Amino acid sequence: MTMNLTINGMACHIATAGPAPAPAVPKLLLVHGAANDHAAWHDVLPALAQRGISAFAPDLPGHGRSAGAPLDSVEALADWLLALIGKLELDGATVAGHSMGSLVALEAAARGGRRIGKLALLGTAIPMPVSAALLDAARTTPDAACRMVTLWSHTPAFFLGGGGGHGVWGPGKTLAVMRRNSRTLATDLANCNDYGNGMVAAAAVDCPTLLLLGRRDRMTPLRTVQPLQEALRHATRRELADCGHAMMVEQPAAVAAALADFAA
Repeated sequence: MTMNLTINGMACHIATAGPAPAPAVPKLLLVHGAANDHAAWHDVLPALAQRGISAFAPDLPGHGRSAGAPLDSVEALADWLLALIGKLELDGATVAGHSMGSLVALEAAARGGRRIGKLALLGTAIPMPVSAALLDAARTTPDAACRMVTLWSHTPAFFLGGGGGHGVWGPGKTLAVMRRNSRTLATDLANCNDYGNGMVAAAAVDCPTLLLLGRRDRMTPLRTVQPLQEALRHATRRELADCGHAMMVEQPAAVAAALADFAA
């Protein structure tokens, strides 16, 4: 199912799944990464619904079916996310973000205090530097940059073996979503590269936090996560074996199970 809201004067599209929000129903807000939209969670949403989670996956401004231009900083995106939480009346819910979305969720949790009940950071790292070559490609040849990110977001075995099931080339899901959001890629990658408040934000977060990581993530490798984990006050860590950065495509059932267990 889908819904549309107006946030800060601009239309926002949201994919939803699961039971209607109610006091006894766990609520989960899912924040996608760079050059993505709600479809990043396409294979995760049904599994969350089956577990009784009320899930919301918005398109960030300028992405997917949401109006406007992409916002040009993690801080601006965090403020937008808090406005969305208010509009959806999701104060106290679990917020999960992937990659760039993890930075947005982290900053929002630091700014919003108890407005975010739990925080899940997927495929994350602080800082999250982006190579100069990729930043340049995103500006000048965005399709080549999308293909580059797709290659590095998946484990080699998944990329070469196809994955996806039923004749679907799994990495093609990642590439298709990125291609339709390619105009946002340069801004989004710059947001990741320029975000410098991560460790300060982590120290300010006081809610339970899940770090959900792929052991074979080549975009945000495990070795880069330890400083963030140490800065968070209430962090638990869960690793997915044989999984790359695009974990919602490679292992959607495992991702849904981890998020449902945490949110509940």
